[in-house]
Amino acid sequence: MAPPAEISIPSTILSTGEAKPYTLYNITLRLPLRSFVVQKRYSDFATLHQSLAEQVGAPPPKPLPGKSWFKSTVSSPDLTEQRRQGLEAYLRAIAESPDRRWRDTSAWRSFLNLPSTGGGGSTSNSAASAHGLITSGRAGAADPTTWLDLHREMKSNLHEARLSLSRRDAAAENNNSTAAAEAGAAAKRALVKAGTLIGNLTAGLRTMQEKGALGDGELRRRRDLLASARVDREGLERLSNSMSQNGRAAREGWASSGDKAALLGGAAGSSSGARTGGRVLGAPLPETERTRELDNDGVVLLQRQMMSEQDEQVNTLAAIVRRQKEMGLQINDEVEAQTKMLDRVNEDADRVGGKIKVANRRIGKF
Repeated sequence: MAPPAEISIPSTILSTGEAKPYTLYNITLRLPLRSFVVQKRYSDFATLHQSLAEQVGAPPPKPLPGKSWFKSTVSSPDLTEQRRQGLEAYLRAIAESPDRRWRDTSAWRSFLNLPSTGGGGSTSNSAASAHGLITSGRAGAADPTTWLDLHREMKSNLHEARLSLSRRDAAAENNNSTAAAEAGAAAKRALVKAGTLIGNLTAGLRTMQEKGALGDGELRRRRDLLASARVDREGLERLSNSMSQNGRAAREGWASSGDKAALLGGAAGSSSGARTGGRVLGAPLPETERTRELDNDGVVLLQRQMMSEQDEQVNTLAAIVRRQKEMGLQINDEVEAQTKMLDRVNEDADRVGGKIKVANRRIGKF
């Protein structure tokens, strides 16, 4: 297994769930494809150090920070920071060491909730890794850098849900119910993951605001990103639910809205006889290529997207108008300046003309 791309301990938290409080260290791992956080206490590091020495037969390249018997990290922020730096250097020494013996042990993989390289214990280690990812998502979202990684993962889940819904619709048109059901289930799973990540990211923003880890502008920007993602997820969930209801109605033999419209349209056509033209009050608008395959919720979502696009176009047009206004004002200022200069030239010409006349009169007298 390749070593982690980056390992660090950016922060700590105080756990008060048990009778005696203790300090938890948030270990952040940034892998090539994803990032996650594992929470460990000092006793876990001590157990890891002992297990590594027993399995490899030699201690790790950097010693473990010593335990203080007179002070506690619960009541001493200086000791907490000093131990955090020492534990971070301890893990980095193992992760970045050219010698892979300590990284290839089961104790190291179990400590970081990494999957096993062997075949026998892959299931249990994978389950432990998944458990670590789920339980540490909220803690990882409290880190500004890991927050962006989780947001990127959430966007990929929404994209996967959108693709699954497209595959489901295509399979439904081809009357392939099995493929449609599988694609719908995949979309549901992606939406559930995205919803969990949105909740963790929201809690992480709240924690960062309380700690002052980000500025007000960056917090507003990230809140806007979450609001947009929440709207996208709600729209995709409505599309998923509406399609599932339509599919269940078709399986149970209910009449769909399209069948009802066709039936009512045929009855109205047979009763109206030869009246084929003219304006009909209250008649539905004609379908377009973008709305023909959408239900009511899909049309609403499409309308919102079109309104947002129109808002962007209005903002762009407003920016162009502002630039044109600024250019017009600058041109007006320049014209006024040139007019003043011409007025001064005229005044100077009149003054010079008057002096020439006086000089001519004096010359005539001579």
